[in-house]
Amino acid sequence: MQSRRKFIKEAGLAALSTLLLSKTSVFGNALAYPKNHAVGLQLFTFFGLIDDDVQGTLKKISEVGFLEIESAFSRKGAYYGLSPKDFSKTIQDLGMSWKSHHALGAPFKLPPGAKMPLGADGKPIVIPTVLNLKENMQQIVDEVAEGGIEFLVCANTPIHTLSEIDSSIEVLNKTGEACKKAGLKFAYHNHDAEFKAVEGKIPYDLFISGLDSKNVLFELDLAWAIKGGADPVSLFKSNPGRFPLWHLKDLDATHNQVLPVGEGTLHFEPIFEAAKIAGMKHFFVEHDMPKDALASIKSSFAYVNQKLKV
Repeated sequence: MQSRRKFIKEAGLAALSTLLLSKTSVFGNALAYPKNHAVGLQLFTFFGLIDDDVQGTLKKISEVGFLEIESAFSRKGAYYGLSPKDFSKTIQDLGMSWKSHHALGAPFKLPPGAKMPLGADGKPIVIPTVLNLKENMQQIVDEVAEGGIEFLVCANTPIHTLSEIDSSIEVLNKTGEACKKAGLKFAYHNHDAEFKAVEGKIPYDLFISGLDSKNVLFELDLAWAIKGGADPVSLFKSNPGRFPLWHLKDLDATHNQVLPVGEGTLHFEPIFEAAKIAGMKHFFVEHDMPKDALASIKSSFAYVNQKLKV
């Protein structure tokens, strides 16, 4: 006859196994883990669409199984027309968690000759008049702190000249100090341009060396880094622990077209194997200007859960 202690132990393990193998979690969402890690979504994937129905769009995202959210600017302004507290509550009520928010480093300007792409709604992306870290840093920090989230991220900043890079580094360091005082963590998000020489210097190298490692971390957009010629794993090994946030998207063979994760040519397995070296805490699926945002995130979510392990 089984001892009482053995019976309780085995019954407990069986119950735990049933929970882990079930389709839904105790919060009603799909168990969104490659191993033990939640899958996040960057809401820029739904730029334009989300403004028409914030609650409905977030509900669809939660139904796919995403558990973590990173917000970006919208045509309604930051937080999609809601206050930080109301936006946070909206996400929480859907069983998700708001982890991070993107802000511009300076007033947005297109590079010479560049044209704005189309958003998920098929309309040209028009950057609204939004707050930026250069002019409105303390207000942004205060608002993000009010929302109770963990990270503020600089989405982009001027880097066309060494003078702009120096100015950006100054702004980012000041923001890092303000975030630390507010109990927030601050990170910088890259595109591919940071890995292209500017007046003989690589902007990302200047950021790595010029940003205070105690106050400024990095959100590595894996695809843009690879397009720029960088090796994410080498970056992690050279700067362990400085990359707590990642963006996850795929690229075609030319590296010019963004695709759902798993539908392109990038190899993510070695990168995810280096997650501990990077210090990765959260990663967010993102698809810039998809033809069908919902179909894209469903495809990415399925691939991440089936193929990638953290």
